[in-house]
Amino acid sequence: MKGDESPLTKADTESNRIICEGLQRVSPHVPIISEENKTLPHSIRKNYQYCWVVDPLDGTKEFIKRNGEFTVMIGLVQGSTAVLGVVHVPVSGKTYYAVAGKGAYVRDAAGSTQQVRAKEFAVSDPGLVLVGSTSHANPTNNTAMKDFVELFDSPQFSSYGSSLKLLMVAEGTAHVYPRLAPTMEWDSAAADIIVKEAGGVVLQAGRITGKGELLEDWKDVLMKELPMEYNKEDLLNPCFVVFGKRRT
Repeated sequence: MKGDESPLTKADTESNRIICEGLQRVSPHVPIISEENKTLPHSIRKNYQYCWVVDPLDGTKEFIKRNGEFTVMIGLVQGSTAVLGVVHVPVSGKTYYAVAGKGAYVRDAAGSTQQVRAKEFAVSDPGLVLVGSTSHANPTNNTAMKDFVELFDSPQFSSYGSSLKLLMVAEGTAHVYPRLAPTMEWDSAAADIIVKEAGGVVLQAGRITGKGELLEDWKDVLMKELPMEYNKEDLLNPCFVVFGKRRT
């Protein structure tokens, strides 16, 4: 088990080793922040111009359950902003990737590549597709999630594991993904830029503790339209909401 009591598998550590060795070969000057590496103090990290943010196995619980809902995430952060992201889905063989200003794409197992675009919608539209976590918060056991879902007109809600939910918004199979539960920076950095380049947004929705206690009103913070930030002093993410391409 990890320090936060989440599971750790041999796959996590081996994937981390392979990824870190590869990144060090192609960019030896760029430091790596990984879920499986020791985190350096912010007094050192704050001076990073660029850094890799890696989750070698996002969705370890889903990996253990063998339900296929896990990914490999590699993001590049410039300052506090994700500027490049690669997310691989081992079970489907699909690889999603994006670079700031260059669009978002997916390559399938056969090597065919196509651009991905978030679906355009108005938040007042009926029947929007909302997605949430398989292993964490959903409207049946989380009051904040229940309140969020009730803001929509007859939404369809489904649960999935790992960063698949961000990818679903990016490629237009879902409209909204609210995450009102704890995550770390490596759980979102790579997919964040993919969503942005597909036409969507990932917005902060208030600070939260590692145990899931909300420290701010998610509604008030969400209205500020604040983008996510990375390589913070505390690598714990705030709550966030992922939207596809919203019509104003």
